[in-house]
Amino acid sequence: MNLVVLASDVDSVALKNVAKLTEAREIEQITPRSFRLVGAKPHEALVATCNAGGLDHVWLPEGRKLTDFGLFVTDMDSTLINIECIDEIADMQGLKREVAAITEAAMQGEIDFRESLTRRVALLAGLDEHALAEVFDHRLQLNPGAERLLQGLQRAGIRSMLVSGGFTYFTERLKTRLGFDYAWANELEVVDGKLTGKVIGDIVDGEGKAAHLERARDELGLKAEQVIAAGDGANDIPMLRAAGFGVAFHAKPVLRDVAHCCLDHCGLDGILDIFGPASA
Repeated sequence: MNLVVLASDVDSVALKNVAKLTEAREIEQITPRSFRLVGAKPHEALVATCNAGGLDHVWLPEGRKLTDFGLFVTDMDSTLINIECIDEIADMQGLKREVAAITEAAMQGEIDFRESLTRRVALLAGLDEHALAEVFDHRLQLNPGAERLLQGLQRAGIRSMLVSGGFTYFTERLKTRLGFDYAWANELEVVDGKLTGKVIGDIVDGEGKAAHLERARDELGLKAEQVIAAGDGANDIPMLRAAGFGVAFHAKPVLRDVAHCCLDHCGLDGILDIFGPASA
């Protein structure tokens, strides 16, 4: 296994501190933002030392490269984008604090996602559907590195999927904007231009996300180890477990425990820097 250390702007002193701590024989540059520490050994202080230096790190099998993968799957809210859409929609009803508390409990794994979504969506009943456009146009921003990541994946011939416990209004627009091959989410019911407080069809929860991942994987003839999945909360646990390489992006502790890699300092494009210049 190789230790890869990365950051949006790598501090050379911090990098050397990690190399010394892990008794690495050599530091090899992979990209301008990532380095391989040859011969590094595990150390109980590795996480704390990397965090102190603003560095992310991951252990990778020798020779692992981006083109070993054929499918990338990502969550939307707080992973691909910087907001929880339902919280911002609720703000139009003056209910952001109440809805956000339910959202946070669900992402921490404290309450069932299906229950939390049903409760939150019910609070949106009567809201004009134009509120969705307001959120998309004026509140939603991509997280750092999102565009570079999708462009790099596309150049490498890797299919991409956006799968969310959020709403199709947002996933479909992001699919078009970023060039995702697939997008799945929950559909809000709208009658006479107003949200009814209900979702149409089956709810896309954590198990639903994993099922969409597995279906696309099988259709593409891929193995589990050829899939990368990224998320931030408890609802992403099943799909990270179904993937060969799971990325916890600025994530809740419950998801970090099942991820192969935690990105706390880099943008989403850190996924490209992990694997090397062919993906940059």
